[in-house]
Amino acid sequence: VGHCHPDIVKAAHEQNQLLNTNSRYLHDNLVDYAKRLSKTLPEKLCTFYFLNSGSEANDLALRLARQYTRHEDVIVLDHAYHGHLTSLIDISPYKFRNLEGQKEWVHVAPVPDTYRGLYREDHEDSVTAYANEVKNIIEQAHKKGRKIAAFFAESLPSVGGQIIPPAGYFQKVAEYVHKAGGVFIADEIQVGFGRVGKHFWAFQLQGEDFIPDIVTMGKPIGNGHPIACVATTKEIAEAFAATGVEYFNTFGGNPVSCAIGLAVLDVIEKEHLQAHATEVGNFLMKLLKEQKIKHPIIGDVRGSGLFIGVDLINNQ
Repeated sequence: VGHCHPDIVKAAHEQNQLLNTNSRYLHDNLVDYAKRLSKTLPEKLCTFYFLNSGSEANDLALRLARQYTRHEDVIVLDHAYHGHLTSLIDISPYKFRNLEGQKEWVHVAPVPDTYRGLYREDHEDSVTAYANEVKNIIEQAHKKGRKIAAFFAESLPSVGGQIIPPAGYFQKVAEYVHKAGGVFIADEIQVGFGRVGKHFWAFQLQGEDFIPDIVTMGKPIGNGHPIACVATTKEIAEAFAATGVEYFNTFGGNPVSCAIGLAVLDVIEKEHLQAHATEVGNFLMKLLKEQKIKHPIIGDVRGSGLFIGVDLINNQ
């Protein structure tokens, strides 16, 4: 919502003067914020965990998936980056290829990139072709006696090159993953909160019939203040709680963080920032496409709202 937005600064300052405790002390801000966030999401994503960073959120998502499914393996997209904790470096090809390499419980699927990927715009059915790559990974894993806990992907791969997956891809992947007993985790840490313009969440670009099992949030959630969130279903949360080991995060969901989170949602609404992202994004895309005509180095211009990629190439 912009650098030092006065509404955000005011919310933080006012709550700081009143009370800031760890989240074992009950406070209305946490409940009010969870309620407000729930209004932006599909109904079945009704349980919220608050944390301090996107990495914490993705790590918890991994724990939730494994506890719920009782499986270990994770399918990720090539070039993905999901955070800086050890557990997340392990599922980030962007990082692990330069470090200790791929763990046996990690499976890498090709990015659903219809510009320079395996199956391109001229392919008769790139959605099915890319989804079948995931299906094949699941079959190969099963042959080795391994079981899939989750398909873990950014709703729009960002580090992977600002990719817009073809609509319907997530639905097919979710079908295969659910059949294998796994869950679908949508990482909205870079792309959520109205950035894509048309929708509040980037996974909604896939269509109304697609709902992830777990959604992770970070970065824009607090406009620079460290707050993050995991939203999931009641069933997954109950399986997690059934261990008897409660989830506790000292600062996650503290009164100041939640006051800031609420203020961010207020500003997004009050200043029509979703519509703004659409308008400015369309304007920028139009100008970039004009440059594409002039400069052969620009191979592709793609995006949604204020999530835009320009693909530079050597040869058309």
